[in-house]
Amino acid sequence: MEMADVLAAELAGLPAGTRIAGEHEIAARFEVGRAAARAAVQELEQRLLVRRVRGSGTFVNKRIDYVISQRRAPSWHQTVREAGAEPRSVVRDVQRAPLPAEEAERLERPVGSAASLLVRQYYVDDLLHGWSNEWIPADVLADVDIAVHAVESVDAILRQMSRVQPVRSWCRVSYALPGPEVVAGLEVESGRPVWLVESVSRDAGSGRPVLCSRSWSRPDSARIVVEMDGPYQPEDE
Repeated sequence: MEMADVLAAELAGLPAGTRIAGEHEIAARFEVGRAAARAAVQELEQRLLVRRVRGSGTFVNKRIDYVISQRRAPSWHQTVREAGAEPRSVVRDVQRAPLPAEEAERLERPVGSAASLLVRQYYVDDLLHGWSNEWIPADVLADVDIAVHAVESVDAILRQMSRVQPVRSWCRVSYALPGPEVVAGLEVESGRPVWLVESVSRDAGSGRPVLCSRSWSRPDSARIVVEMDGPYQPEDE
């Protein structure tokens, strides 16, 4: 703990992304065994001050405030930019699939209705951030595969191609244990909880649901902030 306190004070003056000394260097500096040095680094990780990047090392961490609000457009890319960071998403899978029971209920469609399942991995300032499963009914947008390889933001795609104005109508935030696919996608240790955000967006004009999603994000990447501030109002209204 004493070593962690010393290192934490030093890290406070370093920019995010700075690589920190390895366990061997820390052990030599403080004249302790490697186990003690490893414990100090683990303590810094638990304080969310540093972050291990698989195959690269340990770096000074930066977290963003990811704000969920009905007054904001339900766009992951826009929300990350408003937090002062650079978003990037990578499509891992996109397929036509029948709506499962839970998603069908949220989207107010019959079970088995045609839809697209979009699986994406997210990066904030090129550091791994999140993983999501997004369901879009086929009657809202049929050519999801083509669209997401041209434009990263699903919110922008729906506005441009489906002529809808998505607004967040329902959201649930929890701290949950992810399944094997998400553990691999987030590169986190199995058995460690992460943020889970479940959400439904509706068209502001018609009121019909147009998207439902489950998004998991690393706690060392973001703090989830929920603002209970009323419905979203577009700037032009």
